[in-house]
Amino acid sequence: MKKKGLVIVESPTKAKTIGKILGESFSVVSSMGHIIDLPQKKLGVDVENKFEPEYVTLTGRQKVVAELKKEAKGKETVYIATDPDREGEAIGWQIKERILKKSNILRVTFHEITPAAVKEAFKHPREFDVKMVEAQVGRRVLDRMMGYFLSPLLWKKIARGLSAGRVQSVALRLIIEREREIQKFVSQEYWEIEAELKKDQSQFTAKLEKIEEQKAVIDNKTEADNLCADIQQKQFIVAEVKKSQKQRYAEAPFITSTLQQEAFNKLRFNASKTMSVAQQLYEGIDIGENNPVGLITYMRTDSPRVAPEAINEVREYIARSFGKDYLPEKPNYYKVKKLAQEAHEAIRPTFVERHPEGLKNFLTPDQQKLYELIYNRFVASQMTPALYAATSVIIKAGKYQFNASGSTLIFNGFMAAYNINGEEEAEKNKEKKNIIPDLKEGDLLELLKLLPSQHFTKPPARYSDSSLIKALEEDGIGRPSTYAPIIYTLILRDYVRRIKGYLNATELGFKVCDLLVEYFPKIIDVKFTASMEEKLDQIEEGGLSRLKVLEDFYSPFKTSLDFAQANIKKEVITTDQVCDKCGKPMIVKWGRRGKFLSCSDFPACKNSKSITSGVKCPQAGCGGELIERRSKRGFFYGCSNFPKCTFTSRNLPEDKE
Repeated sequence: MKKKGLVIVESPTKAKTIGKILGESFSVVSSMGHIIDLPQKKLGVDVENKFEPEYVTLTGRQKVVAELKKEAKGKETVYIATDPDREGEAIGWQIKERILKKSNILRVTFHEITPAAVKEAFKHPREFDVKMVEAQVGRRVLDRMMGYFLSPLLWKKIARGLSAGRVQSVALRLIIEREREIQKFVSQEYWEIEAELKKDQSQFTAKLEKIEEQKAVIDNKTEADNLCADIQQKQFIVAEVKKSQKQRYAEAPFITSTLQQEAFNKLRFNASKTMSVAQQLYEGIDIGENNPVGLITYMRTDSPRVAPEAINEVREYIARSFGKDYLPEKPNYYKVKKLAQEAHEAIRPTFVERHPEGLKNFLTPDQQKLYELIYNRFVASQMTPALYAATSVIIKAGKYQFNASGSTLIFNGFMAAYNINGEEEAEKNKEKKNIIPDLKEGDLLELLKLLPSQHFTKPPARYSDSSLIKALEEDGIGRPSTYAPIIYTLILRDYVRRIKGYLNATELGFKVCDLLVEYFPKIIDVKFTASMEEKLDQIEEGGLSRLKVLEDFYSPFKTSLDFAQANIKKEVITTDQVCDKCGKPMIVKWGRRGKFLSCSDFPACKNSKSITSGVKCPQAGCGGELIERRSKRGFFYGCSNFPKCTFTSRNLPEDKE
């Protein structure tokens, strides 16, 4: 049978899934991602001629190009079914304009890879959205110019192989500034006093909040002991009782950023792992129906919108599975943030009847965990609020005011489908334990004991994948497809290291950030970067031209660049060690494997050696020292006597973190 149509997608897995859906009348092939891009070894942007990009076929993709041309030959229509976002639009446009150069090429988009969605999409092919392409080209050109011009400055000042980027460098700045806050932080001692009280047969606790109507501030044990001695003599009287019912509403279904945050908080998945597993669920899993099927909708989205048919489907499921009390009278709708791509949907299961329990035999453990998270969040998003009975009490003991509060869950609502996170769960359990008895104003309470406790203020926490993504999103920096690559690049360049799930800035990260802040303070400013994101989005909306955005950026950037190129000097860190070959001082340098010592007379003398940690190898009788090394899996410590001694460790032996 002659195949009438050719369908081009990005990945082989997606091609396989769509091929089985469309059947024998279509050939479905993969472009293996990007085929056409800016050249790797030069700028590829004509800054003197309207910032026109120079596109080339990527190295190693000539065979793919030849295969696509061969497949397209003689086909009535070619359909480009790349991902339904700016990048997918641009990939498809490049294939149409620069590879196939045919007129019979149409664009097809869908947000879930299911038979119904794919077949419906092919009934309504469209022309390419040139504004979407322009927005993506503008983003790519801007990122290329920044990386191409800034990276050599880092090479000149610090070491070759380093990189800078429009969003990457701002993310690094956030991490560095947080690290400096932690370094400057001085912990302060403070004390709290709780009273264990009794009314009839019921006991509960209240916390000292005010002394003579001023906030209670207790700096040390002596103050706490003196206060306790005075409070002990007072009579505890209920001054005010407030009872209320509080509703807790369900969160919106996931968008890319919230999925990455919650997958870290609940599953301890980093951003890259989350997106990799989500991609597998989106592109198609064989679930025993002879054909692979996409289990979730497209996972790069910033819109919580849900298709009406999906809302109807989940409402029917809720009424049937949980009961009418769990179904709100009208569907829940969630606010779309400014400039979100509203044509996109939230991340949700493609078919709500595919319960996670029924798919356990077909999914890997990671796929199962992430699918269950997405599934439960979506179902919960269309359920009624949870309802609590809350009680707050003000208790007077002379000049002292104690407060007590507690809540009891009356109706679990959406929580029947989706557990709230650990921190909130702990707080809820704490309140549950503190069950407030039936009190009224004027009641006398029995003081059982006072409980003074010592505390210390804590520094701000280092960023995790989750909290960094949240900060970037709140500041309007980056877009759904960029969060995971940003973090991956920062770690790859050794600007930060992920230790126990948290992003720790390195010495190299400090140096790179400080250089960029010194010479390009505006370019890596949070507000400036956010405004650039908005302008790039406005290209797609038709409010700005790509040329205007690039011109406005390049002029001040070029001024800063020229100043930096004229003034930056190579940083030389001299040590007290001398080269054992020529006697010249050894200096610190950075390379692909991290920091090392090099002869200051390089290249005349090419002697170099690793920097030891000063910690002896724990292997009995070895006598070597541990050296920081780097592999594809990250940094580790190995013995200086390798290969004679093969001891390795992720941390120094005395490092308890």
